[in-house]
Amino acid sequence: MNIQSAINKELFIPRDERMLVAVEVRRRTRKRMSSLLPGAKADYTTFICVSVTNTRPHQLLITKVKRFGGSSSFTRRSQWKVEQLRQVNGINPNKDSPEFDLVFDNAVDQWVASSSAEKCIFVQILYHACQTYWEGKAGSLGKAGKLGKVGRKGKPSQRVQDEVRAGPSDSSSGSAAKTLRARRKSYVPPRQAEFINCQSKLTGDACTMNLVIYRCKAFLNRMKNMMVANQRSSGRGKAVTEPGQRATGSTISNVVQRVNVSLGERGDRLTRAEDKTVELMHKAHQFADTAHKLALKYSK
Repeated sequence: MNIQSAINKELFIPRDERMLVAVEVRRRTRKRMSSLLPGAKADYTTFICVSVTNTRPHQLLITKVKRFGGSSSFTRRSQWKVEQLRQVNGINPNKDSPEFDLVFDNAVDQWVASSSAEKCIFVQILYHACQTYWEGKAGSLGKAGKLGKVGRKGKPSQRVQDEVRAGPSDSSSGSAAKTLRARRKSYVPPRQAEFINCQSKLTGDACTMNLVIYRCKAFLNRMKNMMVANQRSSGRGKAVTEPGQRATGSTISNVVQRVNVSLGERGDRLTRAEDKTVELMHKAHQFADTAHKLALKYSK
């Protein structure tokens, strides 16, 4: 079981939530920890998780999770609703980088992900989860307005007869309907979080293939880190390494590096193809507008 599945099973499933993504992070600037003794270091790993509740109305949540050294369990530290998220800063819009910032109503966190691919996966899933959440909110409000309009439909004479038959009891319901309409008009939707300095391939529509590529990169990066850790541990146990083992380790590293390069090149080609598709769609819209104008002109 990988770490994300373990976090989901231990912390989110018991609370009837579903985790969408988790990223391992560390702070770019360390906070002062007065509770620690001089020279002591905080031995823990931090994860930022995005989850959604299974019960309606759905809530989109961002949770900070820690796992302390020597323990296999995870601890929920802080949690924010998506309404409290003000800004997601990708730091560098021109290339993949592991740094990003999360700005909330009461906190500003500056993070460095374990890899650029992990950060890109997190930002991409968070962006589309926010879009889906706010579209669902707007849709539910519009549906309530439509139901109110349907309830008020009917012939004027029929409505007058109904009001006369009902007497004063329906006048109170009419005033309640007016109050509901007034509240609906005065409703101000919460301000959505803005995503700044993020690459267009993370916040665009045609991003499914990019997500697959980033997942492959993250997997290869984890494999590389595991091989490096194993080589270090074996190097500590043995002062002298046999030439055959050294050659095998270097061969695997070369394969991982070549796969990383090929994935990067494929990602660049997909980005160029996406830009070309957008350009062709724009030209097609212009052509359709011109054809429509000509049709209107000659139809007269």
